[in-house]
Amino acid sequence: MQYYPAQLRVQRGERIVWVNRDLFPHTVTAASHAFDSVSIATNSSWTYVASKAGEYAYGCTFHPTMKGMIEVQ
Repeated sequence: MQYYPAQLRVQRGERIVWVNRDLFPHTVTAASHAFDSVSIATNSSWTYVASKAGEYAYGCTFHPTMKGMIEVQ
C-alpha cells in the first residue's frame, strides 16, 4: 500500500494517472485540497491534469501512511 513513484516531477498541462492495483480502495487527496480523487476502486484509475506550478503533498484518506509528492514545473 504505497504510491509508486512516491515523488513525481511533471510540467504544467501534463496528465498524471493513478492506477489502483491494490486489494483496497484508495484516494489521491492533496493536503492543500487542490485535488481529490475520492475513492479509487481496485483495478480502476483516476487522472489529474497538473495545471498550476508548485509542490503538492498528497495522501490516501483511508490509509494515512500512504503519502506522495508532486512537483509541477
